[in-house]
Amino acid sequence: MTEKIILKDDFLKICSDLLSKGDTLLAPGQAEYIRIKDISEIILNTSALPPKTSFKSYAFPRSEPLLYYKRGKNDVQIIDINVEGKNIVVIGAKPCDAESLSIMNHLFTWDYEDEFFTARAKHFIVIGLMCSNFDEYCFCTSVGTSPVSEKGSDLFLIPLDENTFAIRIVTEKGNEFLKPYTEFLKDGNEQNSAMITKKVKFPEIAFDKDEVYEWLGNNFESPKWENIGNVCLSCAQCAFACPVCHCFDIVDEDYSYSEGRRMKNWDGCQFGHFTLHASGHNPRDLQSKRYRQRINHKFRYYVDRFGKILCTGCGRCSRGCPVSINIKEIVSNCKD
Repeated sequence: MTEKIILKDDFLKICSDLLSKGDTLLAPGQAEYIRIKDISEIILNTSALPPKTSFKSYAFPRSEPLLYYKRGKNDVQIIDINVEGKNIVVIGAKPCDAESLSIMNHLFTWDYEDEFFTARAKHFIVIGLMCSNFDEYCFCTSVGTSPVSEKGSDLFLIPLDENTFAIRIVTEKGNEFLKPYTEFLKDGNEQNSAMITKKVKFPEIAFDKDEVYEWLGNNFESPKWENIGNVCLSCAQCAFACPVCHCFDIVDEDYSYSEGRRMKNWDGCQFGHFTLHASGHNPRDLQSKRYRQRINHKFRYYVDRFGKILCTGCGRCSRGCPVSINIKEIVSNCKD
């Protein structure tokens, strides 16, 4: 890893150049990651909490066509979608968001490569930003990351003062990204940025992820699931706000008798119809079973399959839950 120094004004000049080239720039807003139209909209604020939603939808859209079709008299014409990957630069992603693409990539390139996701994801440049604030819902340290984690970032910013940043080059993609802008970079001293990161307060570790994994394997029928299910509204706010939840459905939509399209739409395992079979049978007919699936998927099943926890500890699901279900508290109490 290489570290450089860059002035804030020079960093904004880079952003301005990217806009002039037609690249998409995303930065945290209050409610969501916003598409930057002017560099004045870029605020590199380490003390801000993550937006209510992540930048997930730019790699994995809420709804997208997979193909179009036309019915002829004796055949059906299939019209494929050409997904053109365009450069998307995420500026100031908190560590709990920066890692999201690499976590989801395991699923989307597993037994079948989802070319729609990968075509977009490979064109992302993630510029992470140190986080200096957390609330009662944050638990990044419990799932293997931290407010100064560089996981998932191509470049990582650490403020040295209000006008100067240390910029760590984390990946080769990040290194290639900076090559046209070497005039703005000065040699850095990692000791200076290390002094800054050592002063950052971390959320206390709320649970041992290995203990949670073991408890889930031994408590599939625990009465705790029924207690949670009695509260949950099945609204799936938690899944849609989550930076790594990736459930989707595929449906055919007819425009007319002769034309239509096949769509991929976000879905959620908390919805009652998510596992409803055509026969009418539903293996997760109760909300207790659906919430049990959510927790097991994140903290056991995904670990079994990919060796990664399907959670970054951002706390969005709890922060936005209309009935105050707190995933950190639930997982912390996954013990006998």
